[in-house]
Amino acid sequence: MSKYVAAIDQGTTSTRCMIFDHGGHVIAADQREHEQIFPKPGWVEHNPEEIWQRTQGVVQGVLAKANLTPSDLMAVGITNQRETTVVWNRKTGKPVYNAIVWQDTRTDQLVNMFAKDGGQDRFRAKVGLPLATYFSGPKIRWILDNVDGVHAAAEAGDVIFGNIDTFVTWWMTGGPDGGVHVTDVSNASRTLLMNLEKLDWDDEILSIMGIPRAMLPQIRSSSEVYGECRGVLNGVPLAGILGDQQGATVGQACYNVGEAKNTYGTGNFMLINTGTELVHSKNGLLTTPCYKFGDNPTIWALEGSIAITGSLVQWLRDNLGMISSAPEIEELARKVENNGGMYIVPAFSGLFAPYWRSDARGVMVGLTRYINKHHIARAVLEATAYQTREVVEAMRQDSGVTLKELKVDGGMVYNDMLMQFQADILGVTVVRPKVAETTALGSAYAAGLATGYWKNTDEMRSNWGIDKTWEPRMSEDERETLYAEWKKAVTRTFDWVS
Repeated sequence: MSKYVAAIDQGTTSTRCMIFDHGGHVIAADQREHEQIFPKPGWVEHNPEEIWQRTQGVVQGVLAKANLTPSDLMAVGITNQRETTVVWNRKTGKPVYNAIVWQDTRTDQLVNMFAKDGGQDRFRAKVGLPLATYFSGPKIRWILDNVDGVHAAAEAGDVIFGNIDTFVTWWMTGGPDGGVHVTDVSNASRTLLMNLEKLDWDDEILSIMGIPRAMLPQIRSSSEVYGECRGVLNGVPLAGILGDQQGATVGQACYNVGEAKNTYGTGNFMLINTGTELVHSKNGLLTTPCYKFGDNPTIWALEGSIAITGSLVQWLRDNLGMISSAPEIEELARKVENNGGMYIVPAFSGLFAPYWRSDARGVMVGLTRYINKHHIARAVLEATAYQTREVVEAMRQDSGVTLKELKVDGGMVYNDMLMQFQADILGVTVVRPKVAETTALGSAYAAGLATGYWKNTDEMRSNWGIDKTWEPRMSEDERETLYAEWKKAVTRTFDWVS
């Protein structure tokens, strides 16, 4: 039996490859950033060919660091930024346009057009999602409408679509030479096109959105052998696919109903396991497959998606030049005891959960002459915690589950000040696991389950361990006063875009 399982984690700002042993420990990792392209206000793109180059680079890098060859790997899994939309030529592998990133808002007029008949929740009963610029379906339609010749080629099946998981899987398994055109339920559910009951593309919605079925990948489970890799991982079974947030939920061992995790990355994404029951949200959350392992029943989740959290720190670094690296923000923010009465609501791409307001744009409120860069840094961090509280409240109302603790992961969870404030504003314990990069671990688990490396979820759960916890210290009165002020600040973002 081979000793290890690999995971490719293709994220919004970077691609990495990690190798795990049976205990879920990281053996080696390699990571490379890719360019963020902003052609117009609200537009966000990536170069798919650059992403594929980075993917090959990190695979070669991690094998070299670990001094391993493909024969040492039992399987490889893929986890990915979801909703980011690629359309490419099946014969050449050439993208017809840049990848349109999940944060991109150019499809707002298309979304409004689809919402004229039935409103924002027109398709929610079928797909578990509101009509929003976030999801892949309208992005596909935009490419079909705006790139010459693509619609006819898509009808013929010569031009195909995938979120990043599909694009990377296709290339990993041969590309134009027999590449497998598949996605898993977790990624398919983020398109606005998959019928949750059938786990298949919905013909009525495809017709309304004008998207040819011939261009869509086959929908499969999250844990099965899809094909064998070619190239740098030649012969290794590609056996797990999970959207990044579902991957983190699996990596955090949230296998029981009511278990929840929150990932702090470019955005924040909180999922709560609702088991085999498909729960429809009345409070602005998304109904989404959590995972489907092989032939086992689908396990469902409610998700609260927040667009801008870690990327707000990047904005402070790259656009304002207030810090030169992300970790510096904690040192800056610690120079003051509070936010000085100012709040930053980062609605750069509109507001996601629980509001779903594409007309919103970011604001700084409560500014006085007293405010300095330290207060701004603190307000940037606090915005992440406040947005998380809004999602927790919505989850409690939808699921009836009162959170006892919050499992956290992602890059921002090494910021002690943020984690303490998160515990304070929620009034619950915050728990960081020993392996905080759980997104990659989750896709490794899916791939390892499909190939017998791990026997079951109990074996995977036994790997999970606590690294650090934060207990709430804030009084109830202070917590509620601060939160009420935050809610008031959020209303100031509404109706900015007419």
